[in-house]
Amino acid sequence: MQNSAITIVNRHYPPNPGITGESAWDLATYLIEQHGIEVIVVYIDRTYDGGGQVRQPVGETHAVKTIYEGKNGVLRILAGLWDGFMLIRKALRVGRGPLLIMTSPPMLPFWASLLLRKRTYWLWAMDLFPEGFAAEGKVSLKNPVYRWIIRQTYQHAPQRLIALGPEQARHLLAQYNQPIPTIILPCGVLMHQPHDPNRPNWRANDGLMYLGYAGNVGQAHSAAFLKSVILNLDPTRFRLVLALYGTKANDVWAVANGRVGIVQLPNIPRSQLGYLDVQLVSLLPEWTHIAVPSKAMSAVGAGSPIMFCGDPHSDSYVLLQDAALLIDARHPIDPQVKAALERLSPGWIQQHRQVADTVADDLRKTVSRAYNEIARHIKFP
Repeated sequence: MQNSAITIVNRHYPPNPGITGESAWDLATYLIEQHGIEVIVVYIDRTYDGGGQVRQPVGETHAVKTIYEGKNGVLRILAGLWDGFMLIRKALRVGRGPLLIMTSPPMLPFWASLLLRKRTYWLWAMDLFPEGFAAEGKVSLKNPVYRWIIRQTYQHAPQRLIALGPEQARHLLAQYNQPIPTIILPCGVLMHQPHDPNRPNWRANDGLMYLGYAGNVGQAHSAAFLKSVILNLDPTRFRLVLALYGTKANDVWAVANGRVGIVQLPNIPRSQLGYLDVQLVSLLPEWTHIAVPSKAMSAVGAGSPIMFCGDPHSDSYVLLQDAALLIDARHPIDPQVKAALERLSPGWIQQHRQVADTVADDLRKTVSRAYNEIARHIKFP
């Protein structure tokens, strides 16, 4: 009898530290260790910036060479389009079981809709494109090429949908305009999440409250939120730990440099996230349902409450609101940040750390149920 198998298709996979690759690794590890399922991974062979932990790959891996590794925006989009095509083509040659198509590079779901009409495939939604290009302002919603790509992307639905949260699932089902069996799988909540028992050097025993932002400050995120926290920070009460990369990082560093109370780090390992008392997360309203910041789930998964700047209808807030302070990005940010910082106290943090632990347990149960449901559908299609 042939072993049950699944093929994961994604731009990222370890040892690259990108969060989508780390999520694929976590699922693959669970399916292999808990269910004896054969996992094949098709990915792009190059390195990227990323906030995830560097891990050793598991499963049978097949790398695809990219045609461009530079920083030019237009060439990166074109290369991503080609990379998506090559990933699907490679998966059709080496894949076994259902093809689990993720959403990086950006046009991967477009190619899946076009090329997998006769092959069983599931869609694991992370950031959504081409919608993301419109949210960035790179293309108008009325652009005829964009409208054609959107129609093609959602013309041929996957046999199963894996979404980051219930709100994103509703958005996607409306796009496909048909019922699709759906699994909710939050990104950033890992079954294999380490914790460093040794307090890191940046966390002093000084009685201050430690806020932190670890990861990408990209097009979907609010630099204005981070700058407001920096400008309103009281260094007699707080330390703000920043480990930033992305298109808006330099803009934030320009405000942070030289200010008292700011700790600058190249990165914060996932195992040290729990040493932050409150973690900062943002998502611009126009990106609601198009992206769901994994750092929100990673923060609560590590036992930290969050200060979330975004739309309250975002899955980041819907799923985590019991362990979150909301900065409603649809309204002026600065007065809300001032009020939130005044509200924070050691007592508030202690109480909400306990709440975060409870929310994290519920999230891990959600992930476990999702992983087991995926395994069941692989074994009994």
